[in-house]
Amino acid sequence: MRRTLVLLSASLLTLTACSSAKSGTAAPVSSAVQTPSKSEGSVPGPGVPPVDNPLDTSQFKKAPCKALANDEVITFLGSTATPTEELDAPGGPTCNWHPSGVTHASIGVIFNKVDNAGLTGIYEKKGTTYPFFEPQDPIDGYPSVAYGLKDERSSNGLCALAVGTSDREMIDVSIEQSETNVGKKDPCAAAREVASKVLEQLRGN
Repeated sequence: MRRTLVLLSASLLTLTACSSAKSGTAAPVSSAVQTPSKSEGSVPGPGVPPVDNPLDTSQFKKAPCKALANDEVITFLGSTATPTEELDAPGGPTCNWHPSGVTHASIGVIFNKVDNAGLTGIYEKKGTTYPFFEPQDPIDGYPSVAYGLKDERSSNGLCALAVGTSDREMIDVSIEQSETNVGKKDPCAAAREVASKVLEQLRGN
């Protein structure tokens, strides 16, 4: 179960370029048909909030684990966690943090490379690929949306949050709460806190 969040995040981002998906499946998609994004031209698409102050994420794509400082990881997870970096992950350069000795708790950050359409790639699949779709208030001025194959906030303490860093790029911040914390706090609220710290790092604050 410690890999649940990693698989969830990777499959969600892979699905942004897929024509169909089976709801409720957290495993990576291995045989889905890839289709071009409708938004290869103009972005943001209809109803998609624009990113007024784009961020340069190029350096973090080379070292995604720099998206969070060690002390921030300890604050969020309650203990130290060894980061796992995957530069060639399906959704894009990825870092995952899993504390030892804590059941399920984890954080994932992905620098999305799937559609080159930013949040537009998520909005296009509202209600189809992503039955769970819930726009969030901007995080430090950057638009965000919680999304997924299903809503697992209260049942499993899971939340995947997409944050636009430009009209064509986004980061995906995923949270899996420990078993003892499921139901005590909205995991999407926790994901917002993590995303805010990631944005601080991206801005060089």
